[in-house]
Amino acid sequence: MNSYKMLSRLFCFVACIFIVIANLQAQPYLPYSTIPLNNLDLFRKTGDNWKIANDVFYDYKQSGKGKIEPGTGILVNDLSGKSNDHLFTKMEHGDIEIELDFMMEKGSNAGIYLQGRYEIQMFDSWGEKRPKVTDNGAIYQRWDESRPEEKKGYEGHPPTQNLSKAPGLWQHYKIIFRAPRFNEKGEKTENARFVKVIHNGVTIHENTELYGPTRAAAFEDEKPLGPLMIQGDHGPVAIRNIRYKAYGNEPVKLSNLNLSAYEGKFESFTDLDSSTPKNQYTIDLLAHSAPGSKENFGGKIKGQIILPATGTYFFKLSLGWIPSEVNLNVLNGAGKLEIGGKEIFTIDGKEGGEASATVELRAGTYPFELSYYKNFPLWYARTNDISLAVEGPGVPYAYLNAIIPEVDPVGNINLLAEGKPVMQRSFINHKGKKKTKVISVGEPGFVNYSYDLQHGALLQIWRGDFLQTTPMWHGRGETQLAIPLGSVIEFSGKPTVAILENKNSVWPDSNATYNYLGYDIDENSRPVFKYSIEEISVKEYFETAEEGKRITHAIVVEKGNAKKDIWCKIAEGKKIQKLPNGAYAIDDKSYYIELAGKQTPVVRATNNNSQELLLPVDSKGNTASIKYSIIW
Repeated sequence: MNSYKMLSRLFCFVACIFIVIANLQAQPYLPYSTIPLNNLDLFRKTGDNWKIANDVFYDYKQSGKGKIEPGTGILVNDLSGKSNDHLFTKMEHGDIEIELDFMMEKGSNAGIYLQGRYEIQMFDSWGEKRPKVTDNGAIYQRWDESRPEEKKGYEGHPPTQNLSKAPGLWQHYKIIFRAPRFNEKGEKTENARFVKVIHNGVTIHENTELYGPTRAAAFEDEKPLGPLMIQGDHGPVAIRNIRYKAYGNEPVKLSNLNLSAYEGKFESFTDLDSSTPKNQYTIDLLAHSAPGSKENFGGKIKGQIILPATGTYFFKLSLGWIPSEVNLNVLNGAGKLEIGGKEIFTIDGKEGGEASATVELRAGTYPFELSYYKNFPLWYARTNDISLAVEGPGVPYAYLNAIIPEVDPVGNINLLAEGKPVMQRSFINHKGKKKTKVISVGEPGFVNYSYDLQHGALLQIWRGDFLQTTPMWHGRGETQLAIPLGSVIEFSGKPTVAILENKNSVWPDSNATYNYLGYDIDENSRPVFKYSIEEISVKEYFETAEEGKRITHAIVVEKGNAKKDIWCKIAEGKKIQKLPNGAYAIDDKSYYIELAGKQTPVVRATNNNSQELLLPVDSKGNTASIKYSIIW
């Protein structure tokens, strides 16, 4: 490109670029398109089995007892009539990222077909220990009647683990799909692929190739585009919150990358600019690919960035050597991204090693510069020294250039529960904050929970494998966190037991007189937690039942001379609803609470626009017990 064209391009860039530097925690990437469920206008004409509703009830104890509440917002397959048609969107898609919530009736079966051809199974697989290609979350098998009986079904992929919830609870899918590719003659050159399938927050498929349509597809051929299809002839299912991002085929690219490598301690980018690089390299990876100091260094990576379309772009930079927990007296480095000579954002090291921004850019090729430095010998897991992600118009969220391999490769260090309960003391991330006095318990039935010893509170439960402990045990550790390996349901983290002036008193975040007294181990190798609050003594323990379909929480209170009202906090959520079967649906049907005994709970509003389910401790006698089950 000659100098006149380069100056023209830069002038156009300066005139047209509009940068929004934003904290994007609430909206991490670019917005989705939605399929409103006020009516069926965005779907092809179908049978009367498909209805729009405001609420749905499916009983987890028995099938055939479903109820539909009139209104809008939920799509329901109601098979009580004569119709059992499939449902197709008018929208046709190629590459797509789609999310939705779904709910199964007991024993029900359905599926969502990308392009009407490739199925992710929806099935009541609650409690299934070894999921198959017919279970919830499976990529359903292909089918060939000409093959031998035992081989008619082939190329199916079960989920890596079963994360299914009970019937009548909302579940979530996030699916990233890459459509098949074709040449100018219409010949297929690349197979379709499920890039990623996430079920209830956990990846169950990744980079799975599809050699053709799965069984019961609407179309047996393969095309660049096709409608989304929801199966309607197998069983009741409810769906809501459908949203998607449709993508083109052209990615954002970096080219002609060169690294200027510096050594020494730098306090600012001005120091870096005034220094002479020790070496310069042509590089392919977005990384500090230079020999020398790994503790005190700096770098400038320059090149070109190629944007395929005009529109809004989202960029996110992560520098692995800057910890999320920052010591402001010893900052560990900084980073700065520039495109077309304009600063997109800066990482100053005071709030961790990440920054992000949205930018309005025209299609074209622009100068690219990434500057950074590191000043402190903090150990960190050197998987990605530098990672830069981008999303844009027709461009799926992806990391630019290859990610650097680990210098010191190590596999995940996983702790599993096999044969009997396993306990692990650790730090746990709860609602974005680090809890430092936590014990997690893994049950052999793939049921797990974490308990806060500092406050006497149940923090979370999850179904699936137990813990990844790599950040605790590899090298000198990093975050010291243990990470659940399954699908997590978080609770409020507030104390289980509190003494209240009356039933309208605000539930405390902690008890001022809480005194932790350790825990015993019962005959089944499970912990029994002990503590006191003022005059009362409390024991808490948890047991699994029905092969992991529920966990029972028991609280035993010795009241001593306490004269005030003692209460137990059973649950908190944005919505608590008593169901026709007597159970309580918590947090907009995220999980169930089933109470034992005949005590009547109190459902009340909080100051945080949520609801609480509380139960008074029986005042008769010195010892009182409360027991309830969490079902999910």
